[in-house]
Amino acid sequence: MFTGIIEAVGNIESRNQEQGEWRFKISTGNLDMGDVVVGASIAVNGCCLTVVDKLTSAFFADVSNETMRCTALGTLKIGSAVNLEKAMLATGRFGGHIVSGHVDGVGNLIEIEPEGQSLRMTFKAPSNLSKYVAAKGSICVDGTSLTVNEVKEDLFTVNVIPHTQVETVSSAYKVGHSVNLEVDIIARYLERMTENMEDQSHEITKNYLADKGFS
Repeated sequence: MFTGIIEAVGNIESRNQEQGEWRFKISTGNLDMGDVVVGASIAVNGCCLTVVDKLTSAFFADVSNETMRCTALGTLKIGSAVNLEKAMLATGRFGGHIVSGHVDGVGNLIEIEPEGQSLRMTFKAPSNLSKYVAAKGSICVDGTSLTVNEVKEDLFTVNVIPHTQVETVSSAYKVGHSVNLEVDIIARYLERMTENMEDQSHEITKNYLADKGFS
């Protein structure tokens, strides 16, 4: 489990196919690797990867062909900067929102506009994900927890503040850039709860949510 608060920016040092799948070597920048062991999870641009080998300032991770197809990891080249976050401890604090590290789809940046010192970015989400994106809700973009400003059909906008521009890869984004998207997991559960509401004549009330363990 992750929070969407990026801990460091690393780089892709190598990416090679081994026995039909991919092995990435990722330099870790300022990420503290002291408590990372083989088998630990690190989110790379929001994609949860398992550490299969570890160096002082880098780690190796295996990436399946399925992951390459379903995320934007396949667009990364040697030297590409990536957001890094270690899996949170049970005693940690949620600074962003609940992030699983399971990418739901790939979005595209279609517009960047300066807004004060921030950057207002508009992304296009895959049509099957747009229903999960809500104004003032949370979304994970390349592993970064961001607040949605506005939603219009399959487009959504976020503001990237100067601190986030410095601490993540977002400052390098250009129009057309592909990003990993993970929608708020709570929206997924709410959808599951309400899938058959019409047939069962349920209404979303305080009592209904309490019965389902949400309050």
